[in-house]
Amino acid sequence: MTSRGRTPDLTIDPAAPLTPSGNLRRRLAVSRFVDASATLAALIAVAALAIVTFKVASSGASALSLDFLIKDPPRFGGAGGGIASAIVGSAIIVAAATIMAAPLGILIAFYLAEFAGPKSRAGSVLKMGLDLMQGVPAIVIGIFVLGLIVIPTRHQSGFAGSIALAIIMLPLIARSSQEVLRTVPGALREAADALGVDHWRTILTVILPSAMGGILTGTILAVARAAGESAPLIVVDSNFGNATTFNLFGPMPNIPTSIWTAAEAADPTGFARAWGAALVLLALILAANVGARLLLARSRRRMGQ
Repeated sequence: MTSRGRTPDLTIDPAAPLTPSGNLRRRLAVSRFVDASATLAALIAVAALAIVTFKVASSGASALSLDFLIKDPPRFGGAGGGIASAIVGSAIIVAAATIMAAPLGILIAFYLAEFAGPKSRAGSVLKMGLDLMQGVPAIVIGIFVLGLIVIPTRHQSGFAGSIALAIIMLPLIARSSQEVLRTVPGALREAADALGVDHWRTILTVILPSAMGGILTGTILAVARAAGESAPLIVVDSNFGNATTFNLFGPMPNIPTSIWTAAEAADPTGFARAWGAALVLLALILAANVGARLLLARSRRRMGQ
């Protein structure tokens, strides 16, 4: 006791519940705000995808039929016909682009992950170059290929489109493969080194099989991204006929350019064909993305992650 009253109890009960101070209350408020903002952003993104998918499906479902998938467009416009030539052309163009981009992208990823050290100047420059390539607009790549191939040869071609799509795919494959290679357990490399296995043989027989699932996933995602690009194909491969062709070095029909051409024509049947082609393209891209995610999940389970 003091002359002015009872002495305050300064002991702390460890079992007593914590009471938030002013600083803690502010942190909790900021945390809740950030969580709510992130959740709202995710919901907006999902809602946008759902709206686009619903609009394309509702507008293009009426055009879908077996004939729409296996028949070429009418030669002189009008009703009837399908997009078989565009499907075949897109498949050939994207396949050729994948053949060009995938091996080079995977080799770049192995160089960055297995040979270039953390302080490698060449590796840093290469990483920066890949990141810059990812940010280059597709139309700029199309104009580059226009000046590189189309203008010197004086005609458009599916091969020029494949070059443009390969440039788009290359940084995606390289960077995704590099990230996958980083997830390979270091114990596998150490075990191979302990057995005296050469580095190149370790890469081919130990690291590559372990990371193959993730590499394929990144490649599929890059293919899905390139398959939906229209700007470069409009620039370098839009002057084609409606008949199915397998000549990669000539103009080849493709789905993105066919959608753009049909949408620009003042023909109601062309609008219906454009919506139907958009639905087919969207379905293929969504299927590729879902398949890639499933393949990645399976690969991670196999690697114990």
